[in-house]
Amino acid sequence: MFFDCTALLAGLAASVISKWRSNDAFSYGYVRAEVLAGFVNGLFLIFTAFFIFSEGVERALEPPDVHHERLLPVSILGFIVNLIGIFVFQHGGHGHSHGSGHEHSHSLFNGGLSHGHSHGGHGHSHEHKQVHGHTHDHGHSHGHAHGQDYCHGDHSLEGMTGSSKQILQGVFLHIVADTLGSIGVIISAILMQNYGLMIADPICSMLIALLIGVSIVPLLKESIGILMQRTPPSLENALPQCYQRVQQLQGVYSLHDPHFWTLCTDVYIGTLKLLVAPDADGRWILSQTHNIFTQAGVRQLYIQIDVAAM
Repeated sequence: MFFDCTALLAGLAASVISKWRSNDAFSYGYVRAEVLAGFVNGLFLIFTAFFIFSEGVERALEPPDVHHERLLPVSILGFIVNLIGIFVFQHGGHGHSHGSGHEHSHSLFNGGLSHGHSHGGHGHSHEHKQVHGHTHDHGHSHGHAHGQDYCHGDHSLEGMTGSSKQILQGVFLHIVADTLGSIGVIISAILMQNYGLMIADPICSMLIALLIGVSIVPLLKESIGILMQRTPPSLENALPQCYQRVQQLQGVYSLHDPHFWTLCTDVYIGTLKLLVAPDADGRWILSQTHNIFTQAGVRQLYIQIDVAAM
C-alpha cells in the first residue's frame, strides 16, 4: 500500500510538473517529468513484485495458519473495486486534446531567414532576407532548421501521444497489479476453503509477482531508453533511408554526426551535419532535408551545413 500511494503521488506530481512552461534553465520545458514518473512507477512495481514473491517463498517454506473464512468475500469486494477503477480509467478518461496543431520551422543559411508555421492543417510561410550574413575564410558556414512542438495530447491511454502517456501507463499498471492480487487471493481462498490446499496462497502470490514483473518490463525499458538518449526504436528502420535520401540531394557531399533522441513520448529531435558543394543551394537543401525527416516522424531537426573548400 505504501508503494502504491507513493507511486501514484509521483505520477500526480509529474502530471502537474510536465505542464510547467519552459524557461532559460529548462529550455525544453519539464515534459520529461513523465519519463521520470514512468521510471519511478516501474521501480516501485518491481519492488512490490519482489516483496510479494519473497513473502510467497517464505509462506511456501513455512505455511502460516490462514483464517480464510472472511478472505473470500473481502477479496471479491477488492476485485470489484479494482474492476471499477479499470473501467473508469479506460472509459472515463477520454480527456481532451489540443487540436490547434501549432508547428514552426526555421532555417538559417548565410543570413537568409525563412519562417513557416501551420495551425490545425492550414499553413502559411514568410520569408525574410537579411543582407548582413557571415562566412568564414576556410569555406565554413552554419545553417540550422528546427520545428517547435509541445508534448500535449490526449489523456486516455489508447492512442496516447502526449506527455501523460507514461504517467497513465504507470498508474494503470498499479491498478492491474492490485487486480491481479485480488484474483490470486480469490483463487487461493477457494482452494483453501474447499480443498484445504494451504500451499495455494504462496503459489498464487509468486505467480502474481511474476506477472507484475513481466508487465512492467516494457515501461522500464522505454523509460530507461529515453533517459539514456537512445535512438527512438520507431525511427531505427526509417533513419538509414532518410540518410540515403539526403545524401542523394543535389550538392550534398556527405552526412556526418547524426543524433536522434526522444524528448518525451512520440516527440523526436535530431541533429546532423551536412557537407555541401560551394555552389550548392543551401536553403533548398535545408528545406528538403527537413521535409525528409519530418515525413519519418522527427518533430525538431537541427542541421549544420559545412561548405566544402574550393
